[in-house]
Amino acid sequence: MYIVECLFYKITLKEVKLTINLVTIGYNHMNYWLLKSEPNVWSIDQQKKAGNKGAAWDGVRNYQAAKNLKKMKIGDYCFFYHSNIGKEIVGIVEVIKEAFLDKTDKNGKFVAIQVKFKKKLNKPVTLENIKKNRNLGHLSLIKQSRLSVMPIDTKSWKIINKMSNI
Repeated sequence: MYIVECLFYKITLKEVKLTINLVTIGYNHMNYWLLKSEPNVWSIDQQKKAGNKGAAWDGVRNYQAAKNLKKMKIGDYCFFYHSNIGKEIVGIVEVIKEAFLDKTDKNGKFVAIQVKFKKKLNKPVTLENIKKNRNLGHLSLIKQSRLSVMPIDTKSWKIINKMSNI
């Protein structure tokens, strides 16, 4: 049985169901990220105290990092990384508001997102241990050490969570 018949192709009901399933899977796909913060400026404990309303992740002035902020969607998870002091992933936050104009940017060029605390890692994952894992050598955390907002692929997300004993 054909649902649509055109001059060039015919689409079966089975093909329509497959397409719908693929669209549904893609729509529900969660992306993973890493956000860096200096703990003396904004720490995981301060993020936790912000509660369910979360806090704006603002002050990002690097164009590549800002582009990554713009790609984030509500429900995406981010590793919370303490930079400079500690140099370790210490927790997980969730994106609760997509990119909006950063109020701290007087020129109106950059964006912020809103994130809320999800959990502290049982055991922080240090940059040193990430570098030792050959499956994580491709991460921007290693390759572009000054980048403050970066994507994390699903495989690496799972590896790092295992390293933290979640």
